[in-house]
Order: sequence, then C-alpha cells, then structure tokens
Amino acid sequence: MAASSSTTLVHALAARGASAETARGIRIASLLFVTVLTIVAAQVSVPLPFTAVPLTLQPMVVLLGGLALGSRLGSASQILYLAAGLAGLPVFAASAVLPPGPLRLLGPTGGYLMAYPVAAFVTGYLAERGFDRKYVTSVLAMLAGLLVIYSAGVTWLGLFARTGEAAAPGVNAAFYTGVYPFIAPDLIKLAIAAGFVPALWRLLGRSH
Repeated sequence: MAASSSTTLVHALAARGASAETARGIRIASLLFVTVLTIVAAQVSVPLPFTAVPLTLQPMVVLLGGLALGSRLGSASQILYLAAGLAGLPVFAASAVLPPGPLRLLGPTGGYLMAYPVAAFVTGYLAERGFDRKYVTSVLAMLAGLLVIYSAGVTWLGLFARTGEAAAPGVNAAFYTGVYPFIAPDLIKLAIAAGFVPALWRLLGRSH
C-alpha cells in the first residue's frame, strides 16, 4: 500500500489512451457512468415499515465510484447526481412518503444524500494512497466513506429533518431508524463490492 499519492483505476485506464483527448474522454465517461449508476441504484429501493429511510444500493455505488474514480472525480459524480435532483429530475428513490424533487434534500434522507460527495471524496482520497489495490484496504476505504454517510445521515435525521408537522426525533432515536437496521445489509454489500476494484487492478497487471 502506497503512503503517497497513487494512480487510481480510472486514471490508469485514461493514461493508456492514445492522446490527451482520449484520456479526458475516459475520465468524463467514467464520471458520467457512476452518476447514472447512482440514479439506477436509487430506483432499486426497499421501503421499511418502521423508518422513512429506504434500503437502497446507492451507498455502495457512491463508495465504489470513489474507489475507482478517486477523490475529485468521485465527488464530482455525486455533485452531478445531486444537481440533477435539485433540477427536478426524477433521480431520487421513488417514495410515497418522502418529499419529491429538490425537497428530498430537506427530508429525512437529506443528510445521507448530501453526504455522498464527501463520502466519495474520502474513499477516493484513500484510493489515491493505494487503498484500492488490495481487498482488505479497499474494505477500509469504503468503511471510511460509509461512516461519513451514516454520520451525516443520522445527524440530519435526528436534529434537522421534519416529517409533516412532527419535530426531528433526536440523534438517539435516529440511530434506531437510520443506522441500526442498515448496518448488516450495508456491510454485506460492502464486502462484495470491495473486491471489484482490486480484481480490475489484477486484470490490468497493476496491483502491488
């Protein structure tokens, strides 16, 4: 594992381009691909009867995107995703109880969504330091990003979010509805997803 800045998977692929324009095109296409993948993952959601926070595949896409793209591109992919939502495009998870469109960021799941660019940046920052080359360190990098999502999500849900006229429930209650039910599923998804980027490095012959 490198201690200093290292090449991420997408930047390594871009470096193989025949020209600077090709390399830039690969980076842009990869960024847009992760943004679209985040939108698709949002549509795969499972509502839970005891919480306004649905179970989705989005966190794993966000973290995997950061691991493959690096800090700046990973964060940019999620900023673009949130910008599409703020523009009113139907990119957020479908829900009968959560507010639609840009109002979603003010609702119970707003903290999780707003944390996506930061989580992708943190995971990507660690990837740029070689954490993406091995399975165990990829898990650690993605766990760091997942902690960002949980921290922001539960803080927003507990202190600032409103559901109708009801006041925010407090951080303690928010842990029961916004963290504890999701830990096991997210860890399972993370354990599976963390193997993708190291496997691709091995295919490229670039793993340490």
